[in-house]
Amino acid sequence: MAGQAEEFSRKTGLDVSRETLARLERYESLLRKWNPAINLVGRNTLPRAWGRHFIDSAQLWRLRPKDARLWLDLGSGGGFPGLVVAVLAAERDPALRVALVESDGRKASFLSHVCQELGISPKIHRDRAETLAPQGADLVSARALAPLDRLLELAHRHLAPGGVCLFPKGKNSQSELTRARKYWTFDIQQTPSVTDSGGTILKIGGLGRVSPQ
Repeated sequence: MAGQAEEFSRKTGLDVSRETLARLERYESLLRKWNPAINLVGRNTLPRAWGRHFIDSAQLWRLRPKDARLWLDLGSGGGFPGLVVAVLAAERDPALRVALVESDGRKASFLSHVCQELGISPKIHRDRAETLAPQGADLVSARALAPLDRLLELAHRHLAPGGVCLFPKGKNSQSELTRARKYWTFDIQQTPSVTDSGGTILKIGGLGRVSPQ
């Protein structure tokens, strides 16, 4: 655990307790157990799961608005980043409610099982983001779910006034931003990813539709 704790702290800037690290390690073992049957993450990423999925998700934590009270994660799949956020929140910000949106019943069952095993209780919505009732979230996240213009459509449905989005994106982030600006107005802050040399975290606020000409 010492090596993983050092890597986690170095890359995310977060010093977490042994209990939190133990939860993340238990989560990782459950991911490896369930993945062959459900395909929660790409098989070739499992040998690098700690960095590729857990640290990659945890790096969003420091970018959140500190007064956020509801974090909504869309298309949670295997729980990235939302379930990692819920583990961190249990220790670092217990007042933060985390909700996961996952329409695939098998993946939602996995999420429920992990939550039970880890002793945490984020809300799990077995629904599609586009049909789920608007949630009024302070923060909306999604990882590897859809192109940015589509993500903003989904986020707009669920954001509270003044809410922000956190979207990890890869090397095509600039082209996605160019396309998204055809349909949306927004403020943008970009933070380099600590796990992907070509990746960036998009922090988007002030989201609104482009007015028709």
